[in-house]
Amino acid sequence: MSMKRFFAMGILALALSQNAQGQVDPHFSQFFVFPGWVNPAFTGAFDGTYRVSGVFRSQWQSMAGGFKTVGFSAEANTNRNVALGVNAFQQTTGTGYTYQQVNASFAYNGVTFDPDGYKVLSFGLQAGFISRRFDASKFQTEDQWSNLTGYNSTIPSADLLTANSSSVFDASAGVMYMDLTEDKKINPYIGFAVHHLTSPEEYFVSRSEKTKMPMRLTGHVSLGINVSEFTVVTPSVLYLRQGTAEEQVLGLNVRHRVSDDVSLLGGASYRVNDAFVPFAGLQYGNFKIGASYDVNASDIGKNVAKTNSFEVSLSLIFNKGEDNRYLRCPTF
Repeated sequence: MSMKRFFAMGILALALSQNAQGQVDPHFSQFFVFPGWVNPAFTGAFDGTYRVSGVFRSQWQSMAGGFKTVGFSAEANTNRNVALGVNAFQQTTGTGYTYQQVNASFAYNGVTFDPDGYKVLSFGLQAGFISRRFDASKFQTEDQWSNLTGYNSTIPSADLLTANSSSVFDASAGVMYMDLTEDKKINPYIGFAVHHLTSPEEYFVSRSEKTKMPMRLTGHVSLGINVSEFTVVTPSVLYLRQGTAEEQVLGLNVRHRVSDDVSLLGGASYRVNDAFVPFAGLQYGNFKIGASYDVNASDIGKNVAKTNSFEVSLSLIFNKGEDNRYLRCPTF
């Protein structure tokens, strides 16, 4: 079997595996652009009335086409301490696997601990659907390969893939505390979220066996350190656990305002035992663009070429300055 075909089957096996022992959710390096993925309590935590964001991620392209992930989110703040949002993303692989998720989110940030409303406790809920499917015609199994003739699609496979699509209801909840006090040296943010609250079960790959999607627990802490009137340094920690799989991300980002309309963004994060991720971006008025590059530090990256990942994000805020509480929102 060719090395490329080996990786193609490996990618599909990883994508199709869905049990209580491992992580199945796609992830983003620029997770701060996709707040509902981190914590639904983040919905509406920005300085403005409306925000739309998009992100594109290309990963492991040398491995049978790898993974491509596209995400979109839209949020709206109301004048009743309520924020509403929608988000959707899709991940596809070169082996015919597609993962889609569409959610609606709600956050309430009316609980405050000071007269000016800068110390905020936000509660968030998110609900939607997860859909997964694969194109069985692109799935080539080991017993369809011959050392003499190579792959032969006319050879029947012993692997009976009887369920090539599935759709389940999904729900998440989270809470977050933010200290947005002006003229403060350090503004802390801390939150916790639970995704896949119902641990939805589905028939996928086989109609005879149900598989369960494990809950994903997310904890995050960041500190907005106001170094000067123009510069904010934000160290952060993100922790994810799904089944027996864990992910820890240590980050340090910097935002430097060079004029009233322009800020330079930069920093880096380290996904423990996985990747080092430098980040650079530019904020011009209501518009923000960012780019990151995952330098693989895992065992796969050491043995296979071109396993790094690239990610680009765009964000646009409307009616910026409507709620000055969020001028110091975390940017990670």
